[in-house]
Amino acid sequence: MADDVQLQLADSERATLVDEQIEELQKITDYEIKEWPIGVLVEKFTNGRETDESEIFIPDYQREMVWTPKQQSRFIESILIKLPVPFIFAADVGQGDREGALEIIDGSQRIRTLDNFLSNKLKLVGLKKLTQAVGMRFSDLSKPRQMRFKRTTVRVIELTEKADEDARREMFDRLNSGGTKLTGMEVRRGVDDGPFMKFITECAANEQFKALVPLSDRNAKRKEYEEIVLRYFAYLNSYQSFQKSVEDFLTGYLKSKNENFLDADKQAMLDEFVRMLNFVSLHFSNGFKRSGYNTVPRIRFEAIAVGVSLALREDPDLVPGDVGQWLDSSEFIKHTRSDASNSRPKLINRIHYVRDNLLGTAFEESPGTAEVEASANADSPPDPSEEEEALTQQGLF
Repeated sequence: MADDVQLQLADSERATLVDEQIEELQKITDYEIKEWPIGVLVEKFTNGRETDESEIFIPDYQREMVWTPKQQSRFIESILIKLPVPFIFAADVGQGDREGALEIIDGSQRIRTLDNFLSNKLKLVGLKKLTQAVGMRFSDLSKPRQMRFKRTTVRVIELTEKADEDARREMFDRLNSGGTKLTGMEVRRGVDDGPFMKFITECAANEQFKALVPLSDRNAKRKEYEEIVLRYFAYLNSYQSFQKSVEDFLTGYLKSKNENFLDADKQAMLDEFVRMLNFVSLHFSNGFKRSGYNTVPRIRFEAIAVGVSLALREDPDLVPGDVGQWLDSSEFIKHTRSDASNSRPKLINRIHYVRDNLLGTAFEESPGTAEVEASANADSPPDPSEEEEALTQQGLF
């Protein structure tokens, strides 16, 4: 009907309305192009990161680190030999938990790589041109080269604070796919529908769950509640078998449950889900939220929800002590900050941290934690074999 009314307007009237609409929409895409020295960019990304208060941050909707050591190394190589690299897109957060900070819209893999290199976690591998640097870390470069690298500038397009969350995510979708990109859950609903998928949808509609995990209307429409529920069940029942790719892990779990999902399983899983929600409502004063914050990152929900359920499996009558002593501690925030790694040791650590603190037992880090914390090569997806790489055509960055 609205389209019919528009067609009835005179061309001059429509042209005026189009101009007005363009001017209104341009307000939320006002931007500045800035040249950031790499050293400053990484410093603003890392300072305050352990408490999730850094000036530059990677939002929850971004992917985990998916670049392999070879992809990271070739990006560093490009900077060292002065090849052009793409702009980083960021947005000034106008309101909410991170007001005033810069949210990375496009460039999360690049800024993580720069951080990995400057912190000596990345050992360069697979270089095609700068072959003499293979096996080197940042500290192995000459002092003059280190200073020059840190002074090298990266262009950053900064959207102003007029860009709200919807605008920022719309920009992310367009930059990454040329249009609206389906979320992982939207894809799974289309190709992996079945009895377990229907069960996930039922759980996602639970009013207590939605009250404890507030989402924007946009995220709810993009099936974020279903995504979070799937993550809960997948990690709860299979986290020990997790390797690196979150998407592959979740899709594989969904397919296996769709193929063999009994009514008895459905009731048991529903009961456990509700029991976990009731426990959080009763014993966590802020629910899944961090004190003083209004949103719940996926990674924080996963750690708390799965940790609670594992603790209740061991002690169904559990009455915990003061959870506030550890729930908002710097250690837990480190485990669940927005850009925390999804490597297997770190996933296990954040789940067990909640479980063990609830049970009052000593928390011990997972084997391999020291290795992945010290090495980006160990904490990143493995490089493909030469045969696999020959079959794929990778973009630049």
